[in-house]
Amino acid sequence: MDANDLRLKGRSFLTLHDYTPAEIGGLLDLAADLKARQRAGKAHALLPGRVLAMIFEKSSTRTRVSFEVGMFQLGGHAMFLSSSDIQLKLGETIKDTANVLSRYASAIMIRTFAQQDVADLAAYGQVPVINGLTDDFHPCQIMADMLTIREHFGGLQERRLVYVGDGNNVAHSLMLGGAKMGMHVTICTPGGYEPKEWVVKWAQEDARQTGATIALARDPHVAARGADVLYTDTWASMGQEAEHARRVKDLAGYQIDETLLSEASPQARVMHCLPAHWGEEISESVVYSPQSIVFDQAENRLHAQKAIMAALIP
Repeated sequence: MDANDLRLKGRSFLTLHDYTPAEIGGLLDLAADLKARQRAGKAHALLPGRVLAMIFEKSSTRTRVSFEVGMFQLGGHAMFLSSSDIQLKLGETIKDTANVLSRYASAIMIRTFAQQDVADLAAYGQVPVINGLTDDFHPCQIMADMLTIREHFGGLQERRLVYVGDGNNVAHSLMLGGAKMGMHVTICTPGGYEPKEWVVKWAQEDARQTGATIALARDPHVAARGADVLYTDTWASMGQEAEHARRVKDLAGYQIDETLLSEASPQARVMHCLPAHWGEEISESVVYSPQSIVFDQAENRLHAQKAIMAALIP
């Protein structure tokens, strides 16, 4: 597949709600093609001389490594910028930062707290902006997740995914990605941990166009019945460390363990975007069980993000 055929050059990647099912499907096809080329040892330097400026206001293992390796394999260069390396919001506005980085870099990836900061970078800059994670969304992770589900099940349409735990940024993007691609997504949380209503509304709007369904649930054992995929994430995200003890208490019973897995389809797969906290949202034995595809997900961050960069960066 040719990245230019997708006709996405110059676009930003802020949320999956902004992309059509055909565009998302095209990116997944490109990701699969780039993965096959890399595994076959075939060169695919599609972005020679391009530079990705990576702003990290939240630390990361997978995001930093996968973007840096991805740009290297595409023939470009990735530049790491932590909060202590630049003046963003410490004397320099997002508007000024966007305009300055646009003069140096071919694209900007940012991993931060507020979704509005990502939107502002895209609005004021002149190069594509990629959302590496915010408190509201994690679209790159879900692109990797959908690539992984496709690999294991042969497709996404009609697959049942049940997410158990905190209705956070990953849950938000799973709803949007599932809705766009015709999946049946259930978000199962205790009271007070539901996904944001406006995101649910977005996902339900998208679902009506594809035959997908978006549902909220309380009982994980009921929700898990017949699921193709069981998915969870950490109970306390970055910035919520002070709430950890309360969250562990509130979310007790929303763990993916052998008991919950037994409620799902016999062919069910387990997913977690990592880092995992064994004994909290998931058990170690499930992460390393034959039904786990957790580390396939982690690898596919590289391939999915290479597709996004190859398609978007002029």
